[in-house]
Amino acid sequence: MKHIKVGGLMADDVVSVVPTTSFRDVAKLLAEHDISGVPVLDEDDHVVGVVSESDLLARHELTARDLMTTPAVTVHAEETVADAARLMVRRGVERLPVVDEEERLVGIVTRRDLLCVYLRPDSEIRRRIREDVLTDAMGLPGDAVDVHVLDGVVTLGGSVRWRTQALMLVGLAERVDGVVAVVDRLSFHEDDTHLISATRTPHDISW
Repeated sequence: MKHIKVGGLMADDVVSVVPTTSFRDVAKLLAEHDISGVPVLDEDDHVVGVVSESDLLARHELTARDLMTTPAVTVHAEETVADAARLMVRRGVERLPVVDEEERLVGIVTRRDLLCVYLRPDSEIRRRIREDVLTDAMGLPGDAVDVHVLDGVVTLGGSVRWRTQALMLVGLAERVDGVVAVVDRLSFHEDDTHLISATRTPHDISW
């Protein structure tokens, strides 16, 4: 399925510092640009750490090297927005430096940037489920089931042949960018779950 990538949301005009940047200069940059943190770069533009407002409040050291949190939590530009959001929550950070294949800084993404995905129009979400999930991923007609979307909540109704199809459809719909929740009102004609390994789930299947 098609997912919005971090590179499509990130800001590429990044305020950054070097390890020798002074405490006062870091604080000044945060205030001037109204941001809560800055990545710290080495001479090859690799992210070696991050200095946040909380770092400044906790210590009054001399340079960014003394203040920064390391190793830096970063994300690659080709990773999905969902993966970046999960990483932010797991590591408790408000922003992620975005790096390329060589781990060089190319941008930055914030929680506010990621939240934009959840403002996706309901009509666009419905179209993505019909095209990306039903047709492309599952090989079914786009109108094989009823798809209703209201404020990001997807309701799936109608009937499919196999129970595994219903499970896959719900699992894949949950992964569409912008979906807040999925209400499952699907029915099926035959229960074929005994034919597949009990250890496999819809999320284990590669499309």
